[in-house]
Amino acid sequence: MRVGVVAVLSAVLVAGCSGEPDSRAPESAAPAVPSGAPSVPAGASSAAAGRVPDLGSPQEIATGLNVPWGVAFLPGGDALVAERGTGRIVQIPAGGGAGRQVFQVPEVAAQGEGGLLGLAVSPNYAQDRYVYAYFTSSSDNRVVRFRLTGGTPEVVFGGLTKASIHNGGRIAFGPDGQLYVGTGDAGQRSLAQDPGRPNGKILRLTPDGKPAPGNPTPGSPVYSLGHRNVQGLAWDSAGRLWAIEFGQDTFDEVNLIKPGANYGWPTVEGKGDTQGGRFTNPLVTWPTDDASPSGAAIIGDTLYVAGLRGERLWTVPLSGERTGTPKAELTGRYGRLRTAVAAPDGSLWVTTSNRDGRGDPKTGDDRILRFA
Repeated sequence: MRVGVVAVLSAVLVAGCSGEPDSRAPESAAPAVPSGAPSVPAGASSAAAGRVPDLGSPQEIATGLNVPWGVAFLPGGDALVAERGTGRIVQIPAGGGAGRQVFQVPEVAAQGEGGLLGLAVSPNYAQDRYVYAYFTSSSDNRVVRFRLTGGTPEVVFGGLTKASIHNGGRIAFGPDGQLYVGTGDAGQRSLAQDPGRPNGKILRLTPDGKPAPGNPTPGSPVYSLGHRNVQGLAWDSAGRLWAIEFGQDTFDEVNLIKPGANYGWPTVEGKGDTQGGRFTNPLVTWPTDDASPSGAAIIGDTLYVAGLRGERLWTVPLSGERTGTPKAELTGRYGRLRTAVAAPDGSLWVTTSNRDGRGDPKTGDDRILRFA
């Protein structure tokens, strides 16, 4: 068992999240892909070639869920869905229908924005059968792995400072086979700029929870820093990592993540003075009223970003490292949108978050919508 420790973070990085605004109640080149690694992340929100989802024709995949947060896909196409408050993992058939509980994550302490958050399926699931989860316990935020057949989850990375806000929580395997973890500053802004603390960062870990080889600082799990609250991770077809970050009261962000880069929080929110290149500016920003984004997916050349407070799905055209003009879709139609994820068949799955204490639940909420 590995518990994240501060000691391995002590080296200083060169160069370089977000709950919803605090005024409200709590809630360079890509790394080389090693031989034998999956071409796309298993269970991650990633590029799926040749598909343009029809956002005008949704299929209701599942209803009656309790604040669905993380979504990850098994090799056969079924989805695992994490319920934030209950700690349950529910398996949803690939074609939709009644879900069934397949695991109960123990020790989940669901308070404020904390609880059972991100999910990821091992890229070697056929061999190791591991599922990974990020959750808030009574003492910290942690990443664990387990098998759906039962047993006590193994802590692979722990010791992340927790709070009622800014817990981060999105996890995904990248095209390099490493585990990426988006963390929040837990309401303690200084943590985001402290290279010796894992909060307010994107971490890059081996599947066993150790600092991944090739990280910007050897022996440190930190891949990028200066984040307020990262809750969206997605890779494009060229292996570039895009991350979604909640702003405080002014600007939410879409960032193109480069190893070792510093994204400025709390000195900068949105685009601002880079201090001679010390900080990296986002490529897209939104007023927090229009987005407060969480999950993200890339399908083809489009980044899809789910908005909570904005109650809309943003589409952002991608062209290499450049972004086009964002467009708002589904505005107000389904309420708060939490997670957007690319399914293995190239469709887009979107979850609502209307039962999280900030929404206006309708009959059938919370639900998962599929756009093919």
